[in-house]
Amino acid sequence: MFIDLITNWVLIIPLSAWIFAQLIKILFGLAHGEGLDLSYFVASGGMPSAHSAMVCALATSIAMVNGFGSSYFAIAIILALIVMYDSAGVRQSVGQQSVVLNRIIVELKRREPLVKIEADIRELMGHTPFEVIVGGALGILLAWLWLFFMGV
Repeated sequence: MFIDLITNWVLIIPLSAWIFAQLIKILFGLAHGEGLDLSYFVASGGMPSAHSAMVCALATSIAMVNGFGSSYFAIAIILALIVMYDSAGVRQSVGQQSVVLNRIIVELKRREPLVKIEADIRELMGHTPFEVIVGGALGILLAWLWLFFMGV
């Protein structure tokens, strides 16, 4: 069973796409002068969308292994659309609401002792549509390249 898991490319490729996208976020942080911030590796939000990269790599891997007409591919495409819509829609809204709440907290800090107000709410929750598209394209490209060079 363990050998099946570690040789299942339809599982390995999407996980690798997620890892690669998260590493790109760390590199973007370095490029923007934020220093080496390893928290980007597990953080959601930012460029590119690792969720989109993962589900698009999954759908692409399934299409290349099982065919575009397979039920597996249909399930993967529906899953990818839901995840990408959620990343760009609902989670982006949560991030925007966090910005407003943090402004309220700042105002409260000015009028209240600092011990009464906890740390700021995390603002980087969702993705812009561009981040989702780039993440999806990254996942498709990585899966296609991986399976192409494997001869699938």
